[in-house]
This record gives sequence, structure tokens and C-alpha cells, in this order.
Amino acid sequence: MNNQDIKILLVDDEPDILEIVGYNLSKEGYQVSTASNGVEGVKKAKKEKPHLIILDVMMPEMDGIEACEQIRKVPELKNTIITFLTARGEDYSQVAGFDAGADDYITKPIKPKLLLSKVKALLRRLKAEEGNATIVKVGNLTINKEEYKIILDGKEILLPKKEFELLSLLASKPGKVFKRENILERIWGNEVVVGGRTIDVHIRKIRDKIGDKSIKTIKGVGYKFIE
Repeated sequence: MNNQDIKILLVDDEPDILEIVGYNLSKEGYQVSTASNGVEGVKKAKKEKPHLIILDVMMPEMDGIEACEQIRKVPELKNTIITFLTARGEDYSQVAGFDAGADDYITKPIKPKLLLSKVKALLRRLKAEEGNATIVKVGNLTINKEEYKIILDGKEILLPKKEFELLSLLASKPGKVFKRENILERIWGNEVVVGGRTIDVHIRKIRDKIGDKSIKTIKGVGYKFIE
């Protein structure tokens, strides 16, 4: 999918943000539309079905948390990527955002170059989902799901089954925050009940083998894969 095929909806009540961020995204070739409040944002999301929504938290009429919840109720938008763009960096706001169904969280002010980098990372999952890829490539890491093989910087790394599945899950959608309960359900399923510490132990082992910069802990929420 090329940039010109990707639709991005930017929702913020600050005209300067709409202008600056919208300009930089348009310059990269993305189809950009804007809304100045949550109510308008939800309407445009339903009509335009964007691939990515950049959503401010503090807005009039309907705040970003409620708008996100409304958007997630629309079946056609279940795979739309949602990231919050807000000046509020408190942990409780982030947790509330993730609980509402957001995929990521960007704190403003943010430099255009960094914003574009974040957007590209979020959109990479679209390409993976398009072909339901059995091979995932993120930076210098390649994961072959069929052969249970991991290549890092040209060298093969062996991981036990659960560590491989956990890394594959996180790397399949770079930038997406996976909640701890979702990780337990998807990796361990109906197996013997395991505690949250089980995830922590597996994450630590993965970090020991691929480096500690690729997987970020989101306090009180879960984990995400970054480059």
C-alpha cells in the first residue's frame, strides 16, 4: 500500500496543530482529512473509514477518550489504528486511552520528523495484515512464522516456543500497545493459569537475546514493539 492510498484523519481543536501536522502528513503523500472536535471526528471516521486516526484527548463537545470508544463500536473501523496526540502525559490519561481502544500515545509538542516516524511505524502493520504475512520484517529483525526462525543482524537466534510467539505478536504490529490480559489470552490461552509475572519473565528473556531497546514497557498497561 502506497502513501497516497492511506487515509489519515486528524482530530484536534487547535487550528495550528491541524495546519502543521496536516501539512507534514500531506507532504508525505497521505490523504489527510481533519476535524476540530470529537463529535465531528466520529462522524468523519464513520464516513471516510481512515486507516489511521490521530486523536487529541482534550476537546470540546466530546473528548478523545469518548470519541475513541465510539469509533471502536463501529465494526468497519475495528482495524483502524488510533493514536492519541495530546499535551497530557499523565499515566492515568494513557491508561484511559488504551482502555478506550487506542493503539498508541503521542505527547505534544512533537517535531514533524519524529511524528512522521511514529506514523510510519504505526502504519507498517497495515502491510503485514494485507498479506497476513508469515514473514515479518522490522528494522534489522526478520521473523519467519512458518519456520519458527528469527534472524537478527544476519544471525539466527533460537527462541523457545512461547518466547517466539510473544515476540511475533509484538513485532506483528510495531507501535501497538498489547495489554497484558490480551497477551496472556493470545499466547497462553486456556492453558494452566499463569500470572502476570510469566509475561515479565518471558519479556526479560527476549530482551536478553535481541536487546532491551526493541520492547517497551507501558506501565500499568502492557508492552509494545519499537524500532
